[in-house]
Amino acid sequence: MEILVVCLPFAGHVGPLAAVAGELVARGHRVVAYTGVKHRMRFERVGARWAPWVHAQDFDDADLAATFPKVGNGKGMAAQMANMRDILVGTAAGQAVDIVAAAKTTPFDLVVSDQLAVGAPVGAEALGLPWVTVCVTPLGLSSRYLPPFGLRLAPATSAAGRARDAVLRALVSSTQRAMFTRPVNRLRAAHGLGAAAVPGPDGQHSPWLVLAQGVPGLEYQRPDLPSHVHFVGRLAGGPATREPPSWWDELRAARTRGEPVVHVTQGTLDTDPDDLLRPVMRAVTDAVVVLTTGGAPVETLGPLPAHVYAAPFIAHDELLPLVDVVVSNGGWGGVLAAVEAGVPLVVAGDTLDKPEVARRVAWSGAGLDLRTGRPKPAALSAAVHRVLNEPSFRARARELSTAMHAAGGVKAAGDLIEELKRSG
Repeated sequence: MEILVVCLPFAGHVGPLAAVAGELVARGHRVVAYTGVKHRMRFERVGARWAPWVHAQDFDDADLAATFPKVGNGKGMAAQMANMRDILVGTAAGQAVDIVAAAKTTPFDLVVSDQLAVGAPVGAEALGLPWVTVCVTPLGLSSRYLPPFGLRLAPATSAAGRARDAVLRALVSSTQRAMFTRPVNRLRAAHGLGAAAVPGPDGQHSPWLVLAQGVPGLEYQRPDLPSHVHFVGRLAGGPATREPPSWWDELRAARTRGEPVVHVTQGTLDTDPDDLLRPVMRAVTDAVVVLTTGGAPVETLGPLPAHVYAAPFIAHDELLPLVDVVVSNGGWGGVLAAVEAGVPLVVAGDTLDKPEVARRVAWSGAGLDLRTGRPKPAALSAAVHRVLNEPSFRARARELSTAMHAAGGVKAAGDLIEELKRSG
């Protein structure tokens, strides 16, 4: 097959989409990856050809404000609205044009898309192609059993709560019409298409195949889950390409001595060290603390205490077997890596989908949700020590780890994509 993989140029999106692209290449399919120039090599390393963002506005995910000033640091409601308006919806028209143009050079059989690449379904439908959705966040499909995605609410457990959720779903749908559905339908019309069959962000999910990362035990129960939605665990692949940091042997020795190890990560998007990195460094003094800065120089953290190690990046698959607790701001990829490794979590996130991730971790029993993105050091210390000392969190994380491995990851994704093509 000739397959176009569409990926927004965010590091957290590139990981799973590059893993799927690599799996498809390994199976003998020809893959073109349409993403920003910064992440070109991630796809070329797995054997895909690269197609650049030409009409779509490319950007550096480490400096969004340089291209989209109103997004700023990404924090607060105004920034999150700007993220949807300027990045997700704002780049969609260019994406659709680029996708149609790419097909003139390479006639594709199938499109595999990041669910937040708004222009991908439009481009695919304009070409008469089916598309597959890869979820880079927790499953956001609406359900009559759940509150709207993004409102930081757990599922209702009472009749009054269910009535509340129904009202909220109607209100959110009304808001989405102005911000999402109308501009998307204008884009569709420009490509000769009718209005979206499914309005709002739900329409970003393929009617043929949705590959949802995670497992049911990490997701709210929803009896109305469509049959074409499949939980495939964590989409990751390929060995680590970075050398371990100079202090790696010291960490392994501390682990051998039985010292507890706490890993703190803020991913690659929300990297202000005052959110979690410095507070944990100061609050947790009776364990080894391993910090990753998401790319910033380690020197930005200032002097490190003797029990603290830091690096810009460390491969999760190398680090997590040495870790007892992960402290995260709720990046979905990092949380999935921790759960797959059987490591419980403390999650403190308040931007984009991160509160939804935090709620699911707490709901699953695999960790704690601190319900803020900038917790106080005392709250962090208490949460870390509770997860270290209460065996139920690690036991649940290990149960979910077993389920994650059984879900199949990229192999299951490849099987499902090939089955879709075979079935027509």
